[in-house]
Amino acid sequence: MQFHLNGFRTGDPSVAPSASTDPEIKSAQSASEEVDVLIIGCGPAGLTLAAQLAAFPDITTMIVDQKPGPLELGQADGIACRTMEMFEAFGFSEKVLKEAYWVNETSFWKPDPENPRNIARSGRIQDTEDGLSEFPHVILNQARVHDFFLETMRNAPTRLDPHYGRRVAGLEIAQGEKAGTHPVSVTLERANENGAQTIETVRARYVVGCDGARSAVRQALGKPLLGDSANHAWGVMDVLAVSDFPDIRLKAAIHSANEGNVLIIPREGGYLVRLYIEMDKLNKDERVSNRNITSEQLIAAAQRILHPYTLDVKEVAWWSVYEIGQRLCASFDDRPEGAVDDRLPRVFIAGDACHTHSPKAGQGMNVSMQDSFNLGWKLAGVLRNILKPEVLNTYSDERQAIAQELIDFDREFAKMFSARPKTSGNGDDQGVDPNEFQRYFVKQGRFTAGTATQYSKSLLTGNGTHQNLTAGFPVGMRFHSAPVIRFADAKPMQLGHVVKADGRWRIFVFEGSGVTPTDQPARSGSMMKLCHFLADDLASPLLRYTPPGADIDAIIDLRAVYQTDHQSLSRDRLHPLLTPRKGRYGLIDHEKVFCPDLKTGPDIFDLRNIDRVTGCLVVVRPDQYVAEVLPLDAYAELTAFFDRVMIGRG
Repeated sequence: MQFHLNGFRTGDPSVAPSASTDPEIKSAQSASEEVDVLIIGCGPAGLTLAAQLAAFPDITTMIVDQKPGPLELGQADGIACRTMEMFEAFGFSEKVLKEAYWVNETSFWKPDPENPRNIARSGRIQDTEDGLSEFPHVILNQARVHDFFLETMRNAPTRLDPHYGRRVAGLEIAQGEKAGTHPVSVTLERANENGAQTIETVRARYVVGCDGARSAVRQALGKPLLGDSANHAWGVMDVLAVSDFPDIRLKAAIHSANEGNVLIIPREGGYLVRLYIEMDKLNKDERVSNRNITSEQLIAAAQRILHPYTLDVKEVAWWSVYEIGQRLCASFDDRPEGAVDDRLPRVFIAGDACHTHSPKAGQGMNVSMQDSFNLGWKLAGVLRNILKPEVLNTYSDERQAIAQELIDFDREFAKMFSARPKTSGNGDDQGVDPNEFQRYFVKQGRFTAGTATQYSKSLLTGNGTHQNLTAGFPVGMRFHSAPVIRFADAKPMQLGHVVKADGRWRIFVFEGSGVTPTDQPARSGSMMKLCHFLADDLASPLLRYTPPGADIDAIIDLRAVYQTDHQSLSRDRLHPLLTPRKGRYGLIDHEKVFCPDLKTGPDIFDLRNIDRVTGCLVVVRPDQYVAEVLPLDAYAELTAFFDRVMIGRG
């Protein structure tokens, strides 16, 4: 963490200087005005987006919600490895790690072959594979995740706070000459203390609906959620209980012979546990609410499934019932289906507003936050006149495809989990083999960890022509961190942790030796030549897109990784661009250069299969995804990539 750049300042460095002292900065304190971005909904998707936009003092952001105040008890709780990587970018991963339950292993239970009325453990596996991420899969109440985002917003330069108690009553998008600079008008109803309704109108450049499965924004756009229900009822409850079930503090998938199935998810704090409990099949067109299921019925069902083990529930903290279903919106913005015109989107939907599914795979909150993390930096870049407006088209294209993958996975996962277990010799063709379910769980581990996402070739993502230079940083996938040593102070750290949620692009340059293993150890100078180009050539993206007077890394942050160990690397080999002068005092940034961590086993060049002879450069988007992989001397290709997406400085 770097601070004091523009002068010494006491206090908590995570609290940014307030932008309110700048008369040119307008904050959205009133709910009847013009704003750059209006966010509807204070769920995970909305708060992720708000926290990202709050970092930019020159963007006026407003977030509203119909609830009277912040969430106190959330329904979602699973936090995937990829989401933890995102939390690191926002600066609160350590808080989550300290408080959350870590899902280290998962156990599987099936009917005991000797006595099928009982259950018996059939397997126990590591929850996520080694090396998949530097972060674990964890469990934490959704409300606490909200708290961390709200704190991030309050500490940001704009000191952003939500406006609660406001319901969307209407949304209109002006077209043509009537559009003006703020073409989207949203009518909000606000209930006063005396019960009277106050009408407020907000005009925005962009509106993002993060307002859940019954999204008023989606309905205003006329975009239905398409899909179906599996006609199967499930219950979920958080309980404080006494049990002799041996895996009560492990994630456990349990298939009983005749009583149904249970998924156990231990919760944070050491005592609380969540139970997903299979209930009855629903009739066609029947809703789960028609069954009038009670918490006592859920407890009784769980007790039957866990036989011969006991479950004595002392307190129910929260419970609900739901139907398994998968539904998806055909697109995530206001562009008409199949439109061929060049109209750019002004209204977006994210999270449950555009995709819903069962909660057992633990993907809902995670995918929702990734939706708005994908959108936030694009909106910021366009509003700040850094990115071309066409970039906004990529949001729906990228995230709708990912949501479709989630729907397909969830349908198969829910089907397998809900099926009765096969037993040898019973001729059951409809059941599921518990061992097959365990194999499927292992196979889909990267998907559930959130690390399998790969964006297709687009304006923002290259085609992988030079992927042979590094198999470990696939184009379109997240930048997979690895251990390094920071050169200036010998600090061991994760390289990926320098990618913060600040809207900046990154170029990671991995040094090439320039020699084969049989040659003499002489350097090719490719790193120095690249730095000369970036620092001095008029075609350099750093020069073309950095605003006058801004720090050289304000838009594109250059980082270098050498093959030499940190004690042997000479500072004389560093181009001045790697120790840039920044801020009002021209202070030197010493944190741009890294070396391999040779104490942790294979180094970053081996872990990510980087060509040691040629090296490579990796362009990383502001949302931590690899946009392009290029040779160190591919100056024209590097320039062409940024020319596609960025607006030059004249």
